[in-house]
Formats: sequence, C-alpha cells, structure tokens
Amino acid sequence: MRRVLLFIAAAAFAFGGAHAFTLTIAATSDAVSLSPHDTNDQPSARVMRQIYDTLLVQNEELDLEPGLAESWTQIDELTWDFAIRPGVVFHNGDPLTASDVAFTLNRLRNPEVAAPGAFILGFVDTIEAVDDMTVRITTQNPFTPLLSHVAHTATSILNERAVTEAGEDYGTAVVVGTGPFKFVEWQIASQIILERNDDWWGGEVLPERVVFRPIAEGTVRAIELEAGAVDIAYGLEPRDAMRARANPDLVMAEVQTLATSYVGFNAQKAPFDDVRVRQAINFAVDVEPMIDAILEGFGGVATSPISDMVFGANTDLEPYTYDPEQARQLLAEAGVGDGFSTTLWTNDNPIRIQIAEIMQAQLGEVGIDVEIQVLEWSTYLEDTAAGAHDMFILGWVTVTGDADYGLYALFHSSQFGSAGNRTFWSSDRVDELLDLGRSEADLDLREAYYLEAQEIIAEEAPWVFLYTQIEANSMQSNVSGFVPHPAGHHRLYNVSKN
Repeated sequence: MRRVLLFIAAAAFAFGGAHAFTLTIAATSDAVSLSPHDTNDQPSARVMRQIYDTLLVQNEELDLEPGLAESWTQIDELTWDFAIRPGVVFHNGDPLTASDVAFTLNRLRNPEVAAPGAFILGFVDTIEAVDDMTVRITTQNPFTPLLSHVAHTATSILNERAVTEAGEDYGTAVVVGTGPFKFVEWQIASQIILERNDDWWGGEVLPERVVFRPIAEGTVRAIELEAGAVDIAYGLEPRDAMRARANPDLVMAEVQTLATSYVGFNAQKAPFDDVRVRQAINFAVDVEPMIDAILEGFGGVATSPISDMVFGANTDLEPYTYDPEQARQLLAEAGVGDGFSTTLWTNDNPIRIQIAEIMQAQLGEVGIDVEIQVLEWSTYLEDTAAGAHDMFILGWVTVTGDADYGLYALFHSSQFGSAGNRTFWSSDRVDELLDLGRSEADLDLREAYYLEAQEIIAEEAPWVFLYTQIEANSMQSNVSGFVPHPAGHHRLYNVSKN
C-alpha cells in the first residue's frame, strides 16, 4: 500500500507540477474582515494582501511600483490620471475597468460606509472614471504622499458587482479580488484558505494553496513551527525567536518594522482628561529596562509616535525619565494624590500582557491601582473605538512610510474611534499642523510641521511611547522566497517549498 501511495505522490509531482503545495502560515490573530472597507487592522491586511491588488504596490524596499495602474500622470498640482492595466480579470471572471476602481475608492470615502481607512483618501475632492481604462483623482489641495496612499491595502480594488450582490456577506462569505490568490473558505478562529489564481496578471503564483491559521499564543506558534505543522510563523516572541535562530531546520526572516507600540489613555475620561495625570504615568513607568527585558534585542524604546524609518519622524524628542517622585507630585497637583483605580486593556498578545503586568506593578508604586483586562481581538478593536476603555495597549504601522499616515489618523480630532484616534485626545494646533502637512508640497515645510506636532504630542502625553520592533518571522528550511515587508503585509505569491 505504501508503494502505491508513493507512486501516486510521485505522479502528482510529475503531472501536477512542482508548485502543487500548500503554504501554511501561523498568524498572530484571526482576521476581522476580508473587506478592506470594514477594517484597518494588520491581521486582516496580511490576508487581504494576497487576495486583492492596489493601483500601486509598495515593495519591500518601500519603493512604489505599478500595480493595477500600469502608469500615472500628474496633470496639474491637484489632478492625477491613472491608466488601468488592460486584461486584468477579477476572481469571478469580470474584467477590471476604471468603473470598478472609481466605485472602490468612492465607497472607501463614503461617510455612510464609515470605513476605518477612509482618512487615507481624506484629501480627495473627486474620483471619476474618465473612460473604461482611466481613473482621475482630483485632490482638494496639493497632496505629496498620494501615490503611497493608493498602495495601501485599504484601497484594494473591489469588484462592484460582487460587493453589491453579496451585501452584508461581503468580506466573510464572499471575497473577490484580482490578486494572486482566490478566497476559498474562512473558518472563524480556525483557518482561512486561499487558492492559486492561475490568471493573475502579475505572473506565476507558486503555492497552490495558502492557509492562514490564527495562533495568538506565541509559544504555540513556535511549537507548531518546530513540529513542522506550519511553514512560516509570523511574529515569534523574543525567546522563541532566539531558539529558532539556533535551530538548523529553521530559517529566520527578520525585518525592522514601521510599527510603534504604545499605551493610550482615554483623554475624555477623568482623570485622564488632565494632562498632569497623563504626564505622571509617563514619569511612573520605567520603559527602557522593561522593553529591554521583554524584547531581548528584537526592538528598542520608542521616543516618538512614529518609527525613525518614517519621513517626518522627530528623532530629537527627549523621552520621559523614570521619576516616581515627580509622578506623585503631578498626581497631587491634579487632585488625585491619594491614588485612584483604573483598568488597562490589552488583547491576547503575550508581549502586551507582560507590559501590562509590569506597568500594573510600577503604577501601584505611585498609588494607581490597575486592573488588567484581556479582550478578544475584534472585541478589543470595537470597544476601544467606542471609547469604553480607560487605558489600552496597541500599535500602529505607518504603512505608507510618511508621517501623514502615522500622525493624522492617531491624533487629528476628526479621527476619533475606529479611524485610529482611540485616545480621543485633540489639540487645535496639532490639527492645524497635520492639515498643513497634508496640503504642503514643499518637503522641508512638511517635515517642520510634523516635527512641531510631535513635540506637542510628547508634551501633552496622550500616549506612553513603548517600542519599535524587529519582527521575527521564521520558516522551515525548505521554504524559500519569503521576504518580509516592513509594514507587515508580506507577499506570498513567489514563496516556494522544496
């Protein structure tokens, strides 16, 4: 019987091709939705990157390349024309036209849709199909990072017919793109199955199938990788990553990310509506040794809201020093010198849980009694967007590599809630600076606006800056071609398996 099975396997290899393999990914969390207009979280984007295409593509070097737009022309300082690539077909067999592109981008910015990523096109005046294969975008003001914005997964191009016919089922039961993989099935909290799109415009797709398995516990991801149950494990925890480095059967794929992790306050809830309380907590938390101990070299302390790799990052900000006495003094000045009780939310991310536990102990030293609450990922996003929290731990990936994306969504008063500003903090001057940064074509002036905005943010302390991180991905030694992306939206079409 074993000989028969071996013969069948050999025949399948010979006649089915060398690419008849399944690539299994251990993901850090399950997706929230596979509709780019329903969510803007990284676990979802990592799957959507395989299913959809965007007008432009930001490669692993953060350079922009043609995607569904084979070329583009700036007509004047406000007007851009995008020539849609001919011959592209959606997974349901419909041809891609400029009408689908205009439908997608207009739907993303439609207030009735309430897309979390709508801010990505907040600078747009009009989007229209000039003809079957040309889309024109007109902006309200000059907007320098426009091209990087239309490479973001939130602008993934949808099939109008599929979205309209599926209604509320779109993004869960029905998912249609033009990308290298087609959606097959989503078993919630278990796996998402994709299959190869042999008609992909971008060329050969190597894996026959890709399976995303959400495994929140980092140690379990590592065990599954070591046991050969998965081919690639995303985001190993530091100790697991060091063990993987020493394993001859595994290969590391590490990348410095565009992400910043932070503790956010609900600035519209007492006592966090008092800047002195927010500053006090910054003085009470000893971030550097905490991060050194937890990350063990896979990252470093953040001193700014955005990574040093991002245009406009303020690398000269002075971090808060660890000064419990100063913290107590500020709490007394704010009228809570006797302390208070609060909650600190996190999702089931082990690193964040460790940070929460250390912060709980450190804040206890200055009279703040902290209860840690661990929430399921989709509930976590929904409830922090609704402002139900006191404090929370989260991260933000500045996907575009530009400060506009890293600051506008997180600190502009128009972006409260799911768009990104879950601290519900605002500053008139920061609003003004971020608006100026969006409309200014001069790069030196743009940078100056963003540097000043970050100085105010640091002083007003809606966050405790935590860390920037090196993402430690690892794979079986028979896997090749996997190149991690700094934004975390890793492409899998050209990954092979021997």
